[in-house]
Amino acid sequence: MIDLYFAPTPNGWKAAIMLEETGLDYRPVLMQLSAGDQFAPEFLKISPNAKMPAIVDHAPEPAWGKEPVSVFESGAILLYLADKTGRFAPPQTDLRARKELMEWLFWQVGNQGPMGGQLSHFRNYAPEGDRDYGFKRYLGEYDRNLGVLESRLADRDYILGDYSIADMLAFPWAFIAKPLGASLDDFPRVADWRGRIKARPAVQRAIDLHKSEQNRGRHRADNNTILFNQSAASLKSGRTGDPG
Repeated sequence: MIDLYFAPTPNGWKAAIMLEETGLDYRPVLMQLSAGDQFAPEFLKISPNAKMPAIVDHAPEPAWGKEPVSVFESGAILLYLADKTGRFAPPQTDLRARKELMEWLFWQVGNQGPMGGQLSHFRNYAPEGDRDYGFKRYLGEYDRNLGVLESRLADRDYILGDYSIADMLAFPWAFIAKPLGASLDDFPRVADWRGRIKARPAVQRAIDLHKSEQNRGRHRADNNTILFNQSAASLKSGRTGDPG
């Protein structure tokens, strides 16, 4: 059994997609981010950055020993699960393919994901009077990353050729392009790639997981200081900002 600490956001979907694709037995632990579940001491032991998703694998592979294994950060989670199952990633013995996988995992968690997250903040959650500059800035960066992905897909259906954890990481932030105020009209290969992944039954199950709990703009920077605009004092107490 794997415990999945989860909320229905793009980052939460990443881990849920991989768990659904592999068929691993897992238990979703819904986190109420607007209420501060991510700052609970027991969760901080699993995810010291106070962000979900995170997992606890209660039946790790023998090489890990008998104790449960906790993993935080979506890229690390998907890589751990790929190695656990031997699926959706090149084998560790294929050094060139593995290097390519790492490049695209780091691209997603260091570029596409953070830029999409900031774009979402200024589109959906920032105070009305403070949105324009941030929205334009991060829309440009979001589109730049779509251009990187568009070029990559010029001669392949998926990021590495075959469907992999690289696609699972990148898909959620392309899936919500329209709610972010962006468009895939200038990125037809990305749009086709998005459609192929969205059609997968495992992906559909993952994005439907606790769907009714999506924020949808209810909790914003002007009405929820647990999610947004923490002070230096709250940082010292472990409250580290937008949690997903």
